[in-house]
Amino acid sequence: MTLFWIVAGALVLVIAALLVLALLRGERATGPAEAYDLRVYRDQLREIERDAARGTIAPDEAERLKTEVSRRILAADARMQAGTPRSARGSGPSLAMAAVIVLVLLAGSALIYLRLGAPGYGDLGLQTRISAAQEARENRPSQSEAEAQMPEQSPTEAPEDYRALVERLRTAVTERPDDVQGHALLARSEAALGNYPQAYAAQRRLITLKGDEASARDYADLTDMLVLAAGGYVSPEAEQALDEVMRRDPDNGVARYYGGLMMAQTGRPDTAFRIWDKLLRESRADAPWVAPVRAQIPDLAYAAGVNDYELPAAPNGPAIAGPGAADIEAASELSAEDRQQMIEGMVDRLGARLADEGGSPQEWGQLLGALGVLGRTEQAAEIWQEAQTVFAGQPEALAIVRAGAARAGISE
Repeated sequence: MTLFWIVAGALVLVIAALLVLALLRGERATGPAEAYDLRVYRDQLREIERDAARGTIAPDEAERLKTEVSRRILAADARMQAGTPRSARGSGPSLAMAAVIVLVLLAGSALIYLRLGAPGYGDLGLQTRISAAQEARENRPSQSEAEAQMPEQSPTEAPEDYRALVERLRTAVTERPDDVQGHALLARSEAALGNYPQAYAAQRRLITLKGDEASARDYADLTDMLVLAAGGYVSPEAEQALDEVMRRDPDNGVARYYGGLMMAQTGRPDTAFRIWDKLLRESRADAPWVAPVRAQIPDLAYAAGVNDYELPAAPNGPAIAGPGAADIEAASELSAEDRQQMIEGMVDRLGARLADEGGSPQEWGQLLGALGVLGRTEQAAEIWQEAQTVFAGQPEALAIVRAGAARAGISE
């Protein structure tokens, strides 16, 4: 801080000195005011004589003007001879003005810094910033504190019969507190209604009932519900759930996304950027975390000091499930028309399998996106309608399928 004040004070004095020097130079350049008046009057006298010689003014008028100017010349010369030029009277104010400039610069600069700066705040080196981030992470608000600050949310719209089913499910779980399937259904149902505190309470009970058999997906769902209940804030309780996910599945995308978000929220944009950048490059195009990461990572890169960051190119369309190494080798030897037919055949086989056997939401999303790429939007629209029936009551799965419908240009 001492060095800062020395440098700041020196800069103010240098600027003040330059301003004062300019003021004093201006005073010396003009000289006494009476001497300047004399030069002006003599110029006027010569101008009158030229005008009289050219005949532009009458002789009597010229004599009258010459007399008046000569009188002013004598008065100015008398003041100079008396030693009381107006410039002497003006030298005091000039020096006073210089002193005022210095004082205003010094006082004004100090006042501005005291109001807008941070007096007594030391330099923030790398280790200091890391320590401050760690302290912020350790002392951040709890889950309950974060939820208490959340504004009241309007209830999620849902059919009355669905709400009645959820109410009966709540009663059934209360009567059968050890029902694993009941708690799993209740957690998903409460989340679908936007009742995230009730959802994560049911999910915690589910994990307790499962014990050591609780999976990474169970803890990832718990993390998701905790974060949503806190309005996107990753609390210490959510971090504990993340640790359980990573212990079981270090490549889990949900945990990696929320882990990066937590680092960004606790002052470590550098760590958050590394987590998200790696996650983005390793994720499928239809992964639910890809869109929010792509939307936020440019600002995160800037905060991390990565000024030349470029988003990795998004794939043009979903990968079509089914082709193996032999298919790829064979396709390389086909004409463009034959390759198109091969791709359409794979799409048709995927569609037939999903119609007969069903499949994951990722596969449904793949099929919709592929049909959009092929221009078969009418067929895609029909399959999208079917998918909404298949995944009714499963908002997370339906969101994945909807991403494929959006790529096909058919989602509402």
